[in-house]
Amino acid sequence: MVAVAEIFLGALLQMLFEKLMSREVLDFARGEGVHKKLEKWSSTLRMIQAVLSDAEAKQLTSEAVKLWLADLRDLAYDVEDVLDKFYTKQIQNLLQGNSWKFTHIFMRKINSEINEITKRFDDISSREIKLGLNKIERSVPEWKRLPCSSLPDSPVVVGRDEDKKKIVELLLSDNQNKENFDVVGLVGMPGVGKTTLARLAFKDDAMKYFDIKVWVSVSDDFDYVRLTKAILNSIDSESRSFDEFSQIQNHLSKDLAGKKFLIVMDDVWNKKYELWLTLQAPFGAGAPGSKILVTTRNEDVAKLMAAVECYNLECISDDDCWKVFVQHLSNRNISEPSKLESQRENVVSKCKGLPFAAQTLGGLLRCKEIDEWKDVLENKLWTQPEHSNILSLLKLSYRYLPPHVKRCFAYCSIFPEDYEFEEKQLILLWMAEGLLQNPEGSRQMEDLGREYFRELFSRSFFQKSKKDESKYVMHDLLNDFARLVAGEIGFTLEDKVDYHKRCRIFKKVRHSAYISADLEGIHRLEVFSNFEHLRTFLPLSHSYNGRKYLTSNFTLQILPKLQYLRVLSLKGYCIRELPDSIGKLRLLRYLDLSYTDITSLPESVSDLYNLQTLLLEVCGYLNALPTGLKNLINLRHLIYSNKWHKRYDTSYPRSLKGMPSNMGKLTNLQTLSYFVVGKESSSSGVGELGPLLHLCGTLHISGLENVNGAKDAVLANLAGKDGIDVLLLEWKAKETADPDIFESLQPPLMLKELAVMNYGGSKFPAWMGNSLFSKMVKVRLKDCRRCKLLPPLGQLPLLKELTIKGLSGVESVGSEFYGDGGLNAWKIGNPLL
Repeated sequence: MVAVAEIFLGALLQMLFEKLMSREVLDFARGEGVHKKLEKWSSTLRMIQAVLSDAEAKQLTSEAVKLWLADLRDLAYDVEDVLDKFYTKQIQNLLQGNSWKFTHIFMRKINSEINEITKRFDDISSREIKLGLNKIERSVPEWKRLPCSSLPDSPVVVGRDEDKKKIVELLLSDNQNKENFDVVGLVGMPGVGKTTLARLAFKDDAMKYFDIKVWVSVSDDFDYVRLTKAILNSIDSESRSFDEFSQIQNHLSKDLAGKKFLIVMDDVWNKKYELWLTLQAPFGAGAPGSKILVTTRNEDVAKLMAAVECYNLECISDDDCWKVFVQHLSNRNISEPSKLESQRENVVSKCKGLPFAAQTLGGLLRCKEIDEWKDVLENKLWTQPEHSNILSLLKLSYRYLPPHVKRCFAYCSIFPEDYEFEEKQLILLWMAEGLLQNPEGSRQMEDLGREYFRELFSRSFFQKSKKDESKYVMHDLLNDFARLVAGEIGFTLEDKVDYHKRCRIFKKVRHSAYISADLEGIHRLEVFSNFEHLRTFLPLSHSYNGRKYLTSNFTLQILPKLQYLRVLSLKGYCIRELPDSIGKLRLLRYLDLSYTDITSLPESVSDLYNLQTLLLEVCGYLNALPTGLKNLINLRHLIYSNKWHKRYDTSYPRSLKGMPSNMGKLTNLQTLSYFVVGKESSSSGVGELGPLLHLCGTLHISGLENVNGAKDAVLANLAGKDGIDVLLLEWKAKETADPDIFESLQPPLMLKELAVMNYGGSKFPAWMGNSLFSKMVKVRLKDCRRCKLLPPLGQLPLLKELTIKGLSGVESVGSEFYGDGGLNAWKIGNPLL
């Protein structure tokens, strides 16, 4: 790590102080007589934190200081593990009615860990003295939130018109190569804008010349199997999974046969000719004039691929650099043109013609008054000889983040290069890892997560994906920097680890994410049995269309060893069951079993008292949830969907027949995407939704034919759940329904979308069409065949889309249905049929 230990460790230690001082830990520690030892931990940590700045400076020249910082980081993680065990035990006692059975066994184990950690604290303290580390007042930059909630617009690309024109010409030129395709190289230094320029050319109208266009991210792992699959899936998203690589290549050859194609291979590092030779084999099937555009930092890479021409991308001018910088400032900064212009020379001298540098510096300074820029632009980091301008800029941007946001960024080091992630996905991971500080007042952790995410986005640590506007990516330089900050706590299966360093590194690994393979055998995954302190097991995939298989040795033998897991994902693997030992992963907060063949969850899942997120998307075979689900009092997000299920689509039977009893005890739930009202008395009735006051987003309630009278429907209190903006109400097809029950299911007035499916009553409720539903923009009525009159939906002031299908019982349509606006604002689909 290059001089980033102090700013990372400072954030980690601050989090530990908060946990040590929390009411839960203090109460439990006093009750068990260990509060004195924890107080010693706290005071020792404070003394250590006072010397972190000096340690940061000295680690550059002292291997002993560098090792001291690494050991301190590992100790801090182990302290957090012990504190989380305290908290978990407290929840268990609460759920068991304050039963203290087994407490002496627990305390015997935990006391051993406490004593071992205390010895390590003593060792750290004595080494600190021997190293001569001095107390230095740390200047923590003040965090000023953005003056408004707006995020920077997608920037206009500056200074690349001529470059784009030249690339387009090269792609459309005919070089009469003996092959049917030509390779064009786009070469440039990091941060100069190769990917941006390639994307501009890729989206140009002139590219309609090609029958097929494919974009594939490569990075330093030139896995020809993965790349071939990615190209094939881009051409044919419905292509089935093949076991043999030769089958994949043959299928790709058929798809390319006789067609003119453009394939952009972004960020290629490969220097092994045989790998390129294997990958390019199917390309010869294309029509003459096909092109492959390769972006790379190294011209030799493009030449190895027999590039007919290499276009070297130069830096942009100072004027253009300034324009890029200004694009990323806030309106407040731009409103003072004379002050802004006075900083021009200082700013462009730091950017060195690199668009990435201008963008990042703009993101850093947009949160500050212009008068405060001097502290950043004249920081000594710019003049340190071992730093490039880019590294200095990244370090400054990182230093000026608030402490908790620093750790959130460092966690992103687990993502592979060019991996596209969703905002909500990342926030839930941060939350599971304990990276979000406790909010004040009525604010939720998710609110803090969104704030932190927007902070990182506004400062250009994240950027919108060019392929999918709903997702985000990190620039490859920022990905590298995140790994630098995180150090050895992250590991991927693609990492090359020296054999002699494995033992030391494996003990330090806390987080692991990797791109999953079609077949995960024991030889590939056995390395995880060495990660005794692993917190994150996160296989990732660019697509979940194909079948992926996971050896049972992992779930039966390796998984039970990972006692410190906070995040566990088995998403996309063809597993049908989990072992009972899953319940022993007591610190688990995030469990993703989406896109699996799971049929049921072990009852032991109910022992995962810390679980915050349970993801069961596209689990078509799941027929039941654990009966003890009510014990998961920290559960905040329970997301389920049936296999092949799409919103409003009721053509597929749903395997989940009901919800476990006492769902109303899960009062922390914010997301409950699907609620089934079951027939059995042991199932939760719809009234169990009543206490779930924090529900938001989409709520789909099915099995409404099983509601036990209007009184139970009233108890659901849907009208009081203002966070719900999409509501789907579904009855069993061809069943009669009680109109009073439907009347009692009135949604909140802030609802935006409503769908009613298979309602078997004779009339719609009086609240449907009420003008008080002032936010309603979309309504869908499907297969409500016994209703004779349509509700007065024309009274809804903002209704934009209305779909009516299968209302064959409607006898007439009155003027109240149309309202004042007429039908011109609506989209009517298959009316009444």
